[in-house]
Amino acid sequence: MAYDEILYDVSDKVATITLNRPDRLNAWTSVMEREVRHAMAEAAGDASVGAIILTGAGRGFCAGADMSLLSSVDNQSPEERAAAAKRMADETPIPGRLSLSDDFSTRYTYFPSVPKPIIAAINGPAAGLGLIMSLYADMRFAAEGAVFTTAFSRRGLIAEHGIDWILPRIVGFPNALDLLLSARKIDSDAALSMGLVNDVFPADAFMGDVLNYAKELANKVSPRSMRVMKEQLYGTQMSRDLGAAVTNGNAEMLESFASEDFKEGVAHFVEQRAPAFTGR
Repeated sequence: MAYDEILYDVSDKVATITLNRPDRLNAWTSVMEREVRHAMAEAAGDASVGAIILTGAGRGFCAGADMSLLSSVDNQSPEERAAAAKRMADETPIPGRLSLSDDFSTRYTYFPSVPKPIIAAINGPAAGLGLIMSLYADMRFAAEGAVFTTAFSRRGLIAEHGIDWILPRIVGFPNALDLLLSARKIDSDAALSMGLVNDVFPADAFMGDVLNYAKELANKVSPRSMRVMKEQLYGTQMSRDLGAAVTNGNAEMLESFASEDFKEGVAHFVEQRAPAFTGR
């Protein structure tokens, strides 16, 4: 598929999706929304892809919703917005979608249901909806100098698209209150200290460092293990208590023992060679 507002590339088993409106700090549009979902589906269904990176072109990650998107939303009823989101999901289903709650299938919350790890490579400002998209990624890495803000309270808005659920789980309740109520800007070091990002890399080597991490996932880790563990983690966050998590884990472990990837995981370690996982 030819894309207008994103770039899509696959190299060394890593798919990189780049938001490509650098003159607008990659402000989010309805076109970009459709194209990112299509690219995520493409990567999910491509057996040669083991990990996915989402990043931005130029000096920004995503400055939030474009004003044109906000204007169109303002003219839609809640029912119309929900219907539009459902149409998009029906038109572009995620191959191999994880068996998670339907809560992880809405227009901005579906990243956890993608059966491969998604890394947000935050190369610059991440604001509003741009920050939300990064929160639903599985991991977040920031370049030195990146800036973060929820933005909503300074636009007369509220905690949108489930950020009030996901943000406290990542940074804790007090930090979530701070970031949402104040909408103040924080830098990459502050983001790291509160757990908003997993790590911070020098700006001049940023994408190389993120790619190296993604290549480790894509080439040295069992795709089946990552898929099952991702489903376990998000499923537990949503609905399982400790007992249910243990029961589920025990059942998944028995299935793992029968998998090709388990046999290969043992064989490549014993034989001291690079793994050749199949994902089965």
